[in-house]
Amino acid sequence: MAETVDKMMAESVTLPLGPFPQFVTPHFEVPGIDQMDVYRAHGGYDTLAEVFQRFSPDALLEEVKQSGLRGRGGAGFSTGQKWSFLPPTSPKPRYLCVNADESEPGTFKDRMIMEVSPHQLVEGTILASYATKVRHAFIYVRGELPFAGDQMERAVREAYHAGFLGRDILGSGYDLEMTIHRGAGAYICGEESALLESLEGKRGYPRLKPPFPAVVGLYGGPTVINNAETVATVPAIVRYGAATYAAYGTAKSKGTRIYCLSGHVERPGNYELPLGTPLRTLIEDFGGGVRDGQRLKAIIPGGSSTPFLLPSQLDTPLDHEAVAAAGSMLGSGGVVVLDEQTCIVGAVLRMTEFYRDESCGKCTPCREGTFWLVQLLERLEGGHGNVADIALLADICDNMNGKCFCPLGDAATMCITSSIKLFHDEYLHHIRAHSCLVGPRARRASAMPPVAPASVR
Repeated sequence: MAETVDKMMAESVTLPLGPFPQFVTPHFEVPGIDQMDVYRAHGGYDTLAEVFQRFSPDALLEEVKQSGLRGRGGAGFSTGQKWSFLPPTSPKPRYLCVNADESEPGTFKDRMIMEVSPHQLVEGTILASYATKVRHAFIYVRGELPFAGDQMERAVREAYHAGFLGRDILGSGYDLEMTIHRGAGAYICGEESALLESLEGKRGYPRLKPPFPAVVGLYGGPTVINNAETVATVPAIVRYGAATYAAYGTAKSKGTRIYCLSGHVERPGNYELPLGTPLRTLIEDFGGGVRDGQRLKAIIPGGSSTPFLLPSQLDTPLDHEAVAAAGSMLGSGGVVVLDEQTCIVGAVLRMTEFYRDESCGKCTPCREGTFWLVQLLERLEGGHGNVADIALLADICDNMNGKCFCPLGDAATMCITSSIKLFHDEYLHHIRAHSCLVGPRARRASAMPPVAPASVR
């Protein structure tokens, strides 16, 4: 291991589980861990009896709050705090919705949890439901993940058969029904209110807020919505205790999380590491560095909806506050590595095409803006752009950011605005040389004057 890992090992003597604990993924390499008998042989579902004996729902909620667990879907809001927003009384039933509609480009952790260890997500959902006094929980699985959906449906059936779901679970007097719902393949349903609309059998359009789901959610009842990794972490918090979990990470970003490392690295994959681990440690020590001996050009630290970071920022700690201070967001934890042969304009075009295709079309800035952005980027990438197009890109992004009905429009602008700021010369090269700066379509810049602007409509 490199010097950064050695330093972390030396500083870990006071940590209860060593420098790199695995709260979520400790048994993911165990053959058959997706089966009920194997999962139980490794302590699976043991937390249920412990919780029913030791914790009231309010006490379990407080334990999760004390752990410092934050949402792993992107926003990073305090999980316990979010649970406490549910009103104490309501004429309508409460619901828990687990958001496993994982669609953010560069993110594939929830898929692994569902495919490899589905019972862990079921167990976490039971615990989260108990803490929030919910009697019916839904797990919303991305439609393009058929195997994950199959695994979750089988795990739920086995949990019912074993007495972990249904009426009077383990003689505790607590009842819980659980439903697996498969989405129809829409990125927008990762937005919590669009997910609720889809669950109700409607088109996946985001809702106007307020009211927020905690007050008026699924079927009009109080609803808490959590990311799959967030919920799958709860059994470990019960097993080891809030203090042990909170011993890892930073003052404000506690515990571990799964980082999805992809792109131009030697060893792409999912890595569970403490929050605050340097980006360099993830890429070089765990990911083996940039592949084929190439140099690093840029990093996307939290999925395609987060701004780029530069090689000079490799020592940025991977926690919410440090990444924000560096000018980006930790987001969903999807770390994408781009090497020096990557055409930034081409990469940005590819990401923007995704947001154009996934825009639900409900609001004009997102529906028209993403379409317009793709047309401009296609023209620039094809070598037919003009210097004014760069300013027009930035202007469209400014008119979308913060003005769309939901965060999808904002997400579509992030890679564009940051690429213009950090790689402006590469955009100019496309205009002057009518080609990419690097990669198979690269050509040296010529002295040809810029092309006259053309209509984008």
